[in-house]
Amino acid sequence: MAKRPELSKGELTVARAVWRLEAGTVGAIHQEVSRSSEMDYSTVQTYLRRLETKGYLRTRRDGRNKIYSAKVGAGQVIRHTVRDLVQRLFDGEVVAMVNHLVRDHKLNRTEIQQLQELLTELEGKVDES
Repeated sequence: MAKRPELSKGELTVARAVWRLEAGTVGAIHQEVSRSSEMDYSTVQTYLRRLETKGYLRTRRDGRNKIYSAKVGAGQVIRHTVRDLVQRLFDGEVVAMVNHLVRDHKLNRTEIQQLQELLTELEGKVDES
């Protein structure tokens, strides 16, 4: 992913709404955002313009309406954000981040089992290399 400015919390909320809808007008996106947060119509409109300027969204005209859609997918944003987080907070050490997350969050038995299964799967892939 090309280096883009980081997303603020509000911008990320609006971007998630666009990802769920795939495309929409300001009104449709505002309605989607309103399901989980209280954000004014004009604030959504401002965030949409910022996201477009930052290169996360594209627009097209449909009559008088602007239709917003993702230029950058959720997966790309998550990967970039997590890489940046690992680098900034954990000096690039993934194990240190995982250790922090596992110890800081109270995992239930199911989550621990899922982690064990993931590690077993990853071990198999390392052996195959």
